[in-house]
Amino acid sequence: MDKKQIAGEAAVGYIEDGMTIGLGSGSTVYWTIKRLGVLVSEGLRVSGIPTSLKTEKLAKACGIPLVSFKDVRNIDITIDGADEVDPNLNLIKGGGGSLLREKIVAFASKSLIIVVDEEKLVNRLGNFPLPVEVTPFGIENTLQKITGLGCEAKLRMKDNQLFLTDNNNFIADCKFKNIEFPSKLSIELNQIPGVIENGLFYDIVNKVIIGSENSSVRTLEGSG
Repeated sequence: MDKKQIAGEAAVGYIEDGMTIGLGSGSTVYWTIKRLGVLVSEGLRVSGIPTSLKTEKLAKACGIPLVSFKDVRNIDITIDGADEVDPNLNLIKGGGGSLLREKIVAFASKSLIIVVDEEKLVNRLGNFPLPVEVTPFGIENTLQKITGLGCEAKLRMKDNQLFLTDNNNFIADCKFKNIEFPSKLSIELNQIPGVIENGLFYDIVNKVIIGSENSSVRTLEGSG
């Protein structure tokens, strides 16, 4: 079995009847949603809040009932992926461009479970370019301020056009040599006018479920 599938399906074991679930984005959470859809068809009663339009489409196709923040105040559990996970369970997220909605959902959740394959584990964040969601207005000035923090920032492209998030913003992919203090960098980035949110998630993760090549799963416990 694929290691992403192993991790994604293992997370479903933490879902209980009656829960409201934050449905993350990415290739590993894909397997979580597919498995959850099977359980819903067998009688499990849950509702989901998707973190992207792509996830919303998949969840609907799998028959998972969806709600919004108009309907609920809190989310029982969110299951999401990550692009990098360091030993302190700090994350880089946003490779799929959904970091803003992912962070809103994560911070509204009682518990955050991250599902990854073992290749996403790193000693220090920063090899994967840090996604930062930015407003189109004043983008040149915003990028100048971001690069002043010590990175190379490039606007993300897709199909030879500027990539647009589900919120109609741009993504700046920022290459830092390494990110030693994620909380400090996150604050500095978010203080720049034009920056909406960044892909650093820290002190929020409860569990990381890791799928390995040998079809095994291990879990790391966080303090989130």
